[in-house]
Amino acid sequence: MVDGTGGNRLVAAAPMLAAAVTVLLWASAFVAIRHVGTQLSAGPLALGRLVVGSVVLGVLVAGQSLRQRSAARRGTGPAAAPAGGAGPGGRAPATARRRGGGWPRGRAWLGVVGCGLAWFGMYNVALNAAERRVDAGTAAMLVNVGPILLAVLAGVFLREGFPRLLVIGVLVAFAGVLVMGVATARPGTGDLPGVLLCLLAAIGYAIGVLSQKPVLATTSALRTTWLAATVGALACLPYAPRLVHELAAAPAEAVLWTIYLGALPTALAFTTWAYALARTGAARMGATTYLVPPVAVLLGWLLLAETPAALALVGGAICLVGVAVTRRAPQHAPAPRTDRTEVPATD
Repeated sequence: MVDGTGGNRLVAAAPMLAAAVTVLLWASAFVAIRHVGTQLSAGPLALGRLVVGSVVLGVLVAGQSLRQRSAARRGTGPAAAPAGGAGPGGRAPATARRRGGGWPRGRAWLGVVGCGLAWFGMYNVALNAAERRVDAGTAAMLVNVGPILLAVLAGVFLREGFPRLLVIGVLVAFAGVLVMGVATARPGTGDLPGVLLCLLAAIGYAIGVLSQKPVLATTSALRTTWLAATVGALACLPYAPRLVHELAAAPAEAVLWTIYLGALPTALAFTTWAYALARTGAARMGATTYLVPPVAVLLGWLLLAETPAALALVGGAICLVGVAVTRRAPQHAPAPRTDRTEVPATD
């Protein structure tokens, strides 16, 4: 058994563990895309990945709903309201509606649509297309403008402010990405459309996270991710004919990598991201994505025998320092509750 102290420590560490899973799987996606990117073009690859992710998440959401209904009938689960606990008109009390089993309400649906279109849709298509026009180092430098944009937007629109350590940490981590980019960039491999696509992906990321954060106040990470992934898949449906055509001509390996991208870096990693984001400030959480480039370099080293340049390793170390500094910044979001069925409110 885990005593109260141990349980509280586990709850406190859960967001950091979830963020670590996200970083590892998103870094692995870069390795996977290297395999499948030559077989599937940008739009079809994004659609295939999102369809797989939406299906996997849909099955999990359905299973979760069935378990909650079963618990409600037995009167033992969080969905079971106590006698007399319903509010006017038979509605559940506000505290019950804030539990992770709820669905978006009112303006929260705009957040779901915004996240799905900007992050799951626009970001994926733009990044896939950009990586065909610019080298990996240039893409890393440009796309990682996203966490800086997110920090600015979260400070203004989510009222998270601009804690000094957070700002310093984000800038240090971005400097590390720049060093890695310089180490891996190849002269003459970029063009203006590719640069603009990278910046478009960065904007999509920042808008997506900004839209997602308020939704997590009343909706579980699992349901939020499923809804956003489904919106993104619907937005990419115009690529369906090309996806069918390209998959028919692609080797089985490309199909398997597409399934992997949808099941793990999309379904699982975006859910663990949402779980951590619900319990962390948006800007602080965004800074953790600066760990993705150095982890991707290490995975390439281990799995693809790609020996990284010494300067790339230095840049990765700088990224680690920057993210560590952001973790020392004052926490704006409410501390996670010990009741694991609830998602904390945001400001």
